[in-house]
Amino acid sequence: EQVAKVVKRHLVYAPSSSSFIPLQSRQQRRNRTQSISLPATREPLIDVSLQSLKQPGGFRRHYVLSKAAKQGKKPPNFVTSSFVEFLCLYGHFGGENLSDEDSSSYNTSTDDDGNSSVSGDSSNEEEEVSEGSIMAYRGPPLNNASYAYGGTDNSSKKGTLPLPATSSRKQGVVPLQYKQLQARESMPLLSRSRPGQTLQGKATPGKAMFLLLKSFVTTGIMFLPKAFYNGGLLFSTVAIIAWALISLWSFLLLVQTRLAVPASFGDMGGVLYGSRMRIAVLVAITLSQIGFVCAYMIFVAENLQSLVLTFSKCRVLIPMHLLILAQSFAFIPLAMIRKIQRLSIFALIADIFIVIGLSYLFYYDVKELVTIGMVHVDMWNPLHFPLFIGTAAFTFEGIGLVIPITESMKNPKEFPNVLTKAIITITALFITIGALSYMAFGENVQTIILLNLPSNDPMVSSIQTLYSLAICLSIPLQLFPAIRIMENGLFTTKSGKNNTVVKWQKNVFRVFVVFVCAAIGIIGSRDKLDKFVSLVGALFCIPLCFIFPPLFHLKALELPVTRRLANFALIIFGVICMIFVILSTLGQWNSAEPTDPIKQCIAHRT
Repeated sequence: EQVAKVVKRHLVYAPSSSSFIPLQSRQQRRNRTQSISLPATREPLIDVSLQSLKQPGGFRRHYVLSKAAKQGKKPPNFVTSSFVEFLCLYGHFGGENLSDEDSSSYNTSTDDDGNSSVSGDSSNEEEEVSEGSIMAYRGPPLNNASYAYGGTDNSSKKGTLPLPATSSRKQGVVPLQYKQLQARESMPLLSRSRPGQTLQGKATPGKAMFLLLKSFVTTGIMFLPKAFYNGGLLFSTVAIIAWALISLWSFLLLVQTRLAVPASFGDMGGVLYGSRMRIAVLVAITLSQIGFVCAYMIFVAENLQSLVLTFSKCRVLIPMHLLILAQSFAFIPLAMIRKIQRLSIFALIADIFIVIGLSYLFYYDVKELVTIGMVHVDMWNPLHFPLFIGTAAFTFEGIGLVIPITESMKNPKEFPNVLTKAIITITALFITIGALSYMAFGENVQTIILLNLPSNDPMVSSIQTLYSLAICLSIPLQLFPAIRIMENGLFTTKSGKNNTVVKWQKNVFRVFVVFVCAAIGIIGSRDKLDKFVSLVGALFCIPLCFIFPPLFHLKALELPVTRRLANFALIIFGVICMIFVILSTLGQWNSAEPTDPIKQCIAHRT
């Protein structure tokens, strides 16, 4: 009996069952709940089939894939899905989650007053956690990892990414900092699935190559012939190769940083340097995208003005500001689109038109060089070469899509090899278009190279029309990340799905942004487009590419002295380039002589 009493004191009766639980085990569980939680190793519960069916043409693709699986054939690779996936990348621009809650399909609940509310929304900023934020990360603990060298398996293979070396202690028990513990406590156990969420880990190296080429080959390539004139043929060729190598280095630094801090571009700055750095990154991304939109609107307006002059036989001249304002009214409906996948057909058409335009430009340049020969060109232009640097930064700006493309790859370790091949291909294309056009037209090269083509040729008019239409269809895609980032800052705790007032507030805000872009475009138009492009590249693209990545890389990883010095050198190079190009561009802002479009039209017709 005495022994039974002793045993009973060490047992606790569980009312829900007839069994006894040892007191020692219960105390261990209580201690365990107060310890640091281990990282979750499972993936978010996402139904891949359902997510795929929601995409345009999803049922048809599902049927074709199922039929191929039953017949034991290899699943086909859909071309159109690449464009949809490319648009999804813009929904995660810079690693941010830019899906719009207004178009979400969260379950709604009714409160005691009968008001409908969205279960996925929260009432304050601290409870609102987006999947693109560091708060939603449930992987290994974030800590300052040391940089791994060639001795590891990951870095010894050619074309693979060097991974941060792990600590000597087991993963999962590394002490976390207070902010990291607080972040892990406040994030949800399961991440919510959003309609705009992309399916990760599916892209092959070939598809990633396509996405990278699509990200870099935009309207900026049409400004390169004038940039080669500003820099000189030899200087521009050497400088663009050097710029490509430095950009590749910077892109890889960003990817390596993300291995230690698995977050978006902006959240990396927030985790490493505080909220002000996060705001600085997001502001640079937003203003760079707005700068791209303004430059595109000027590009389209100048082409439309040239087309009107051509069809009217140089008698009708529409002012630039009217053409830019007319575009604004055309872009307002497209700016209201919440689901970026709906722009897939526009992206497909735009890409086809861009390829046609570049192909014809290459053909015409070669024909001019063969029949007439190379005109006089300068190897070095000491007066205007800073404009080339800013234009190169504008043209190579694609860092916002590096993180989402890395995430989309089936094997992210292959990304450095794919990125290297993509940069080599892009650089060769840029040099070809820029050098050939400059050698074909010399000092008469226009800021928009299409304006150098003979206007009385119907083929040229068709190319100008198609390329202008392609840029018009690309403008909403460039504007989407900027609008969503600003809306996330202005409407942090509000969703317009069930609130008409909030939804119309967002609509008015989007209309306002479109007209702001038009106003900036009017200021930068007419004989200032090359300077405007250079200024955008210096102000926003250089910090995003050459300052922020090495700055984050320095603090996220424990690097040897040589690597730290190299990062410091890259930061100093970026700061010097930014200041020098800004001052030089502003000094030459009003240096160009005004041109008469009617006289140019008459000259081209004769």
